Parts: sequence; C-alpha cells; structure tokens
Amino acid sequence: MDRAARKARTHNSSPPVTPISATPTITLGVAALAWLVGWLAGNVAGSIVLSSSGYASTAAAARPAWVPVVGALALWAPQITVLVVVSRRFAAGKPALDYGLSFRPIDLVGIPIGVLSQLVVLRLVYWPLQGAWPDAFSKQHLERNARDLYDRANGLWLVVLVAVIVVGAPLVEELVYRGLLQGAARRRLNDVLAVVLVAGFFALVHFRPVEYPGLFAFGLVLGVCALATDRIGMSILAHLSFNATALALVAR
Repeated sequence: MDRAARKARTHNSSPPVTPISATPTITLGVAALAWLVGWLAGNVAGSIVLSSSGYASTAAAARPAWVPVVGALALWAPQITVLVVVSRRFAAGKPALDYGLSFRPIDLVGIPIGVLSQLVVLRLVYWPLQGAWPDAFSKQHLERNARDLYDRANGLWLVVLVAVIVVGAPLVEELVYRGLLQGAARRRLNDVLAVVLVAGFFALVHFRPVEYPGLFAFGLVLGVCALATDRIGMSILAHLSFNATALALVAR
C-alpha cells in the first residue's frame, strides 16, 4: 500500500467531528420551541417530585438534600429527551455531533477559565454593585444558594449533590444553551449577537436576580469558549470548574 493510500485510510478511520455551526437544519425557531417544551416539561416533572416528597410547604433551605437532587434529575430528563428528539428529527440523529459535544486536549484550558471566572470575573462584576448597593449584593446574598445546598447535605448525599452540581448541571446546561440555542442563533444571527443573547437568556432563566450580573458575565465566557472552538467541550469544563470553585468557597 502506497503512502497516499495509507494516509487516506488513516484519515477515513478518524472519528467524525461535527462543529456546532454545521447542523443547519436545527433552526432558531426549532431550537427555541425545543427549549420551551423541555423547560416546561422539566418544571412540571420537578413540581410533581416536590409535591410527592412531602416537602412542598417546607422552606427550600430546610429540605433534605435528596429533594433538590431528584428534582434536578426530573428537570433534566425531559430536556435531554427533547435534545435527542430534535437531533433525530432535524439533524444527523447523533446528539453528540449535532450539539458539538466533543473534547480535545485544548479544552482543558476551560478549567482555569472557570476558576478565574469564579475568583476574578465575578468579583470585578460585583465590586461596583456592592459599592452602590451593599445590602442587595452582599457576599451572603450571592452565596446563599450554594451555601443552602451544601449545608443541607452530608455523607453520601453530599457526594451525590456535588456530582449533580459539578458534573450534571454543566453538561445539561451547555448542551441546551451553547449546543442547541447558541448553535442555532449563530446560524441565524451574527456570532457576537448570538453569544450575548444566549448569555442573557441563560442568566434570566435561573430566576435569581441577585445573580443575574454574574451569570450574564459567565454566560459570555462560556459562549466565547463555544464560539472559539465550535464545540462545547471547553465550555463544559469551564462550567464544571466554575461550579466546583463555588462549592469549595462555601465549604471553607
């Protein structure tokens, strides 16, 4: 076998990598409808879990750790299902390829990006806000959600909760917001506008106003990671390390 033939055979045996921008049949309208269906179904499922748990009338901070864990899984299951359905109906039928879910060594850069976003970017964002409105944007307010989750868990449930926050949330959210929505927005709008709009939407749907500025800033960081690589591997690792750093800060 000559060199050209060997090179062609090696090239053809490499696993295919489809960038996010190369799945044009998932339009922005389809992506928006898919998000809405997944989000509504997930919230209904989460509400059913909460009602069935017997803790619906209990303050969120006083609920046992298994309630938010099971609730998160109930929220994510319909979203993942919708992603799979959209992939099969409107794209190649391979969700990992259609949403840019792949990892390369360069994506490890996402780990320090996530840590620095938590330790530096958020502090720069909130520094002027804390000066103007010290009570509204106090450290206690900003850490309340993470601290409430961490304080109510122990033993095995602490391990499960960390896995959900550090691994599950980044994976699902990056598939939905950067893989599905930003990918579709880039095919309809220019890249900068797509990153900004999805970052803003990502912040808003968390429904925690005190965290909106920080989540928007971090959404921009995640959007740039996905834009630069045309995949979501780097943004997942950045998101993972961002959440892990937040938990480490409240665990001190």
